Amino acid sequence: FFSNSGAEANEAAIKIARLFGHSKHIDNPAIIVMENSFHGRTLATLTATGNRKVQAGFEPLVQGFIRVPYNDLEAIRKVAANSQSVAAILLEPIQGEGGINIPDAAYLDEVRAICDDNDWLMMLDEIQTGMGRTGKWFAFQHSQSSPDVVTIAKALGNGVPVGACLASGKAAEMMQPGSHGTTFGGNPLACRAAIAVLDSLEQQQCIANAEKLGVQMLAGFAAALADAEGIIEIRGLGLMIGIELDRPCGELVATALTQGLLINVTAERVVRLLPPLILTDKQADLIVEQVSNLIREFMV
Repeated sequence: FFSNSGAEANEAAIKIARLFGHSKHIDNPAIIVMENSFHGRTLATLTATGNRKVQAGFEPLVQGFIRVPYNDLEAIRKVAANSQSVAAILLEPIQGEGGINIPDAAYLDEVRAICDDNDWLMMLDEIQTGMGRTGKWFAFQHSQSSPDVVTIAKALGNGVPVGACLASGKAAEMMQPGSHGTTFGGNPLACRAAIAVLDSLEQQQCIANAEKLGVQMLAGFAAALADAEGIIEIRGLGLMIGIELDRPCGELVATALTQGLLINVTAERVVRLLPPLILTDKQADLIVEQVSNLIREFMV
């Protein structure tokens, strides 16, 4: 299903989960969501989001969500043992807004197993991680499992507003004509732009470039900041990189801008870098050098 944004794509996923729950005669279907997640700013998606700042002022929130800590399989199993209303799990393969939080290597495979054991849908929000960002088309491809539903947007249109909710198997059977719709979803202009993006990613080998330069940049930051004080962790996958500091660092965004750098700070103290997939080796090294210097100056 094509939409205009990531939030709309996630709304479609939420509706699929509810339809699936009702098909199993669950009166009030629930979706397990994660702490520190981000799924959008519509009422349903901001409720699914695990950030109180995003929700503040928009109460009452939408019912039907059960929140658990990210990367905590036992918390999911506890919900499974105590609730008969769950229809699906919605999560990000890597939490972007939450601070580039990368789960354990087996996490997605274990979540898949839990979903299979309980007849739940596994739904992945790949709006930030998808389209080659992590060095594969989708971040779930770093695991051995596939979800029932995937949502994408952002890079899909490379600036043109387009999102998509992809479903397979039983999840794909939930929507029927009239179940869902949006005025401009799937319009020819946006879809042609998305096709051009897909062609460019393949022809320019952008995904392989993201994988290679991600390794290069992580190694570069590890070396450049090896003896720097206040560095909690340097982490990432492909061109999705986070540098966690021991203190809030939001002011770095404005400071970086004066030096010609576009960075972001998430979760108050994580410098988040999402360079373009057309990045060159030279540009990657320059980013490592300049951002490392910026952090060192800030930590003094």
